[in-house]
Amino acid sequence: MWWKFGKIVLISVLSYAFAFGGLACDTGAPANENNLPPVEVREYQGEDLSSIYDFRENAIKGPQHVDIDSYKLEIMGLVSYPLTLTYDQALEGRDIYKKIVTLDCVEGWSATILWEGPLVEDFLNEAGILPEAKVVIFHAYDGYTTSVPLDYILDNDILLASKMNDATIIPERGYPFTLVAESKWGYKWIKWVTKIELSDDTDYRGYWEKRGYSNSADTDKSFFGD
Repeated sequence: MWWKFGKIVLISVLSYAFAFGGLACDTGAPANENNLPPVEVREYQGEDLSSIYDFRENAIKGPQHVDIDSYKLEIMGLVSYPLTLTYDQALEGRDIYKKIVTLDCVEGWSATILWEGPLVEDFLNEAGILPEAKVVIFHAYDGYTTSVPLDYILDNDILLASKMNDATIIPERGYPFTLVAESKWGYKWIKWVTKIELSDDTDYRGYWEKRGYSNSADTDKSFFGD
């Protein structure tokens, strides 16, 4: 059964078996010689989609290849019940959503993709948000970090995506999980997410933010300064 809320679609599932880190704006089943190229849709509900290959590769340490057998997603910081989840545990038995969102890069290009995955808010609620929490800090496999206000997560349907255009995210795009930071410049779209940390540090600055990029990163404003 499907419920539609604008452009977000909830998939009710009993199990979900399959599913950017450091980036200025770019965003997987691991590549091996036996893998076939992912089959992606290029149109959804009458809207044309970009390809999963329509991205420039500019991650701070290049594409990361995460060992999914040892991968863990941590929900930590100012929470009542810290979580450490395997890839399967992060997906199975959860509500999974689809949403068309455009990534806008500070370099002047964009890509409109059908993203799919659980809501970040659902992980936070499961861990129990402590009253003093104000900021959500995301950590990536390559050491990249960025943050957004907690209210941004709670007031919007923000996905932690495991799929793009109905295909499992490839390593270059952030397998196993990338943050769909809609209405934010691309450097907020962190790939290869390993930790989601709740904090009270409203002055926290991530990799690009420490280098002069706007911490709010709203796409209707300049990406330099705040």
